[in-house]
Amino acid sequence: MDIAVLETHRHQATTGSGPVSYLDVGQGRPAVFIHGILTNSLLWRHVISRVASEHRRCIAIDLPGHGHTPPASSDADVSLTGMAQRVIELCDHLGLDHFDLVANDTGIAVAQVVAAHLSDRLTTFTLTNGDTEGNTPPALFKPVSIAARTGLLARLGPRIVASRQLKLGGLTAGYPHPGRLPAEVVDAYYRPVFGTLQSSRAFARLTAAISNQDLAAVRPQLAQLKVPTLIVWGTGDLFFPLKWAQRLAELIPGTTKIATLDGARMHFPDYRVDEFLPHLQQHWADCSE
Repeated sequence: MDIAVLETHRHQATTGSGPVSYLDVGQGRPAVFIHGILTNSLLWRHVISRVASEHRRCIAIDLPGHGHTPPASSDADVSLTGMAQRVIELCDHLGLDHFDLVANDTGIAVAQVVAAHLSDRLTTFTLTNGDTEGNTPPALFKPVSIAARTGLLARLGPRIVASRQLKLGGLTAGYPHPGRLPAEVVDAYYRPVFGTLQSSRAFARLTAAISNQDLAAVRPQLAQLKVPTLIVWGTGDLFFPLKWAQRLAELIPGTTKIATLDGARMHFPDYRVDEFLPHLQQHWADCSE
């Protein structure tokens, strides 16, 4: 399914926390997908293309200021907890009583907060490389956090979006060969975030709000989470080494497996989908209702 076809399945919703754009493809048992900062719902395009069917409904969310979801207003809560609330409100809006939850990058921090509040509605939980308690934000990302707090990131935004070299350089954390990504995907990642000074400022505020405190606050709930949880981790990720997957497994009692993808970087659900999908589909199959 190419991007143009995928975009015909895009919808918009207005929640109490603000607007949300999302892809909604297929029917049947629903799965909700959450991306991290800088990417958007297109991160899941290959997964959706392979699994969406008359038996599987795929809902991929654009977080505030990413993809087709507009930047959050200046008074909106863009903390991990605030973004999780927007996801919860979308799930309520869509009437999702039971669903599978899948996340990547900063999205797994958002997803952990969601899971802490909706444990009785999750059929399965799947986490891939991303932020965990004690590594939020990761050490290598802290210069970006500082730039966000000081205003430097917002000022650099329009310059970044105008430079192919800077854009591809920013994607090397998630992709070993970002130059192989379709230009329309790179543009779809960057333009909503850095396309204007206003969007750059909104992204900087969201980035500066990423805090370990949000995950520490839900640790008690996660320590009792018995939802079947699959952890799939790429071992080539400098931001999120394998030890953080092991910490997650120790924290969440519902963890059924840690699967590793040798040498894979953060965004492997996109560029190594053939290796990721068998783990995900087996997990779903093992936990059929």
